Amino acid sequence: MANAKRGEIDATLDGRTYRLCLTLGALAELESGFGASDLVALASRFEERRLSARDILRIIGCGLRGAGNDVSDEEVARMKVSQGLAGYVRIAADLLAATFGEAPEQDAPANPPTPQDA
Repeated sequence: MANAKRGEIDATLDGRTYRLCLTLGALAELESGFGASDLVALASRFEERRLSARDILRIIGCGLRGAGNDVSDEEVARMKVSQGLAGYVRIAADLLAATFGEAPEQDAPANPPTPQDA
């Protein structure tokens, strides 16, 4: 079972359940592939929510490799997912959410108050 605290998700591709994780190496691979100068630029690209099929393929492939699966992007391109395109998009979105987390609320404090401040 995937450990969400480590940024892992489970996804079914070709009828088989795989673990995906965007490790630091996988994120470096995405930075290079997307031409992003750093993680902030990479995250900003994903926040735009304008991803091509090739982008989704690259995200899923990097997630698979980050979790230790020996697959190329070409192999990932041939894998089938239930629910078609929506299934691929869901896998990529879940993986990005697990990696980058959700943005904190604007009014929420960055850290909980210490006992002496409460």
